[in-house]
Amino acid sequence: MTETAVGSAAVGSKSQQAYEAVKARIVEGTYTPGYRLVLAKIAEDLGFSVVPVREAIRRLEAEGLVTFERNVGATVSGIDPTEYLYTMQTLSIVEGAATALSAPLIDSVAIARARAVNEEMRECLKHFDPVRFTALNQDFHGVLFEYCPNPHILDLVHRGWNRLASLRSSTFRFVPNRAHESVREHEALLELIESGADAETIEKAARHHRAATLDAYLAKAT
Repeated sequence: MTETAVGSAAVGSKSQQAYEAVKARIVEGTYTPGYRLVLAKIAEDLGFSVVPVREAIRRLEAEGLVTFERNVGATVSGIDPTEYLYTMQTLSIVEGAATALSAPLIDSVAIARARAVNEEMRECLKHFDPVRFTALNQDFHGVLFEYCPNPHILDLVHRGWNRLASLRSSTFRFVPNRAHESVREHEALLELIESGADAETIEKAARHHRAATLDAYLAKAT
């Protein structure tokens, strides 16, 4: 491997680390909407040069988590209620479709994995941590839609989750009662899949589950 190739690999590795670190801080709410991302400061905190941090910020911009503002620089993107509404409506459709298409391919091992995650979510309710609950929620749904054979639908689902990432850390904090209902609805979804329910029934249940969170959030916001 040439020196240039070695240097490129090192930058790529650090760029990935920087991306994961900054994204985690956005999702956890450490970097809140509007927070100014000073590349030199982030690089210093991570012990990197500015180059991999800049690459990480560009990736996050492409995902919609970071915005570049003139005379300000990179800031954490916010989601206004209207954009949240549209994004959640879209996600309910594509995630519902992905879950329905996945259902025939989800085996007993995957069902057990999803149920174990849901039990962790149930335990999380006792000493509620909205950030951990949200991470587990994504893990649960990931099991249900990851077998979707349509890569285009899967891409739309991942884009929707990424777009909501900066706000989702506070969604269940804002409507904590919705978390209890969410766990119950997860079990109902698993029972539908286990029983071999038809695609239309599963898609409708998955869409209703997503829409219910949106309705709870908007009701509290108005």
